[in-house]
Amino acid sequence: MKFLVTVVLAMVLLTLESVIVQRAGLVLSRIDVTVVLLAFLALRASLLEGACSAFAVGYLLDLMSGQPTGLYTFLGVFTFLVCRLVYSLVDVRGPVAFVLFTMGADVGHGLLAAFFGWLTVKDGSATAVLPGLPLQVALTGAAALALYPLLRKLEVRHERTQAGGLL
Repeated sequence: MKFLVTVVLAMVLLTLESVIVQRAGLVLSRIDVTVVLLAFLALRASLLEGACSAFAVGYLLDLMSGQPTGLYTFLGVFTFLVCRLVYSLVDVRGPVAFVLFTMGADVGHGLLAAFFGWLTVKDGSATAVLPGLPLQVALTGAAALALYPLLRKLEVRHERTQAGGLL
């Protein structure tokens, strides 16, 4: 159930992101809502459920981004796994900690996307996104702050349905 909700939420958020980025005229930057979902999955989902959801979210971003196929699918799962590792080392409680956690994940995700894009694209346009990375991280932090209550509400609702189904 959490997988299906994550995929539907990712599709809705990616659609909203593309509309907002186009209307705002952001050329070098974007709002990385997929990293918000990946960070929340790393904090709340089991390993198998989170990895499958991260694969699906990354694949959806691959379909909508126009980047080399498989780049964001790989980065989605990799970001999820690194976030799980970092979560074992730090304590993430509350919205402010979640925003900082998400922004750190977005920095790594953006740098790796630029690096792997640089490896695969011959004209060097992949590194052109690096100047827009600070704005992207700030916008992703704002999106994480806005989405945190919704994600928590979905998590609580999912826990209630699981507990109710076992009785």
